[in-house]
Amino acid sequence: MANHQSAKKRIRQTESRRVENKYYSRSTRNAIKQLRSTSDKTEATELLPKVSAMLDKLAKRNTIHKNKAANLKSSLTNHVNSL
Repeated sequence: MANHQSAKKRIRQTESRRVENKYYSRSTRNAIKQLRSTSDKTEATELLPKVSAMLDKLAKRNTIHKNKAANLKSSLTNHVNSL
């Protein structure tokens, strides 16, 4: 168990960040699934910027790698353009 005050604080910070990252990651994954499953061009065009912003935010916070975010955005854009 942690003996120092700083170690106890680090444990609290890590746990709160873990929960927050998990929430935002799950929300983004659900949005990606919704975008991929849609077949309506106008609805997909409206969803794409929102999903892209979510991915950018995850990459900025180092929750996911920036290249993964770029690859996902690229594949989603190709999907929307092919509708």
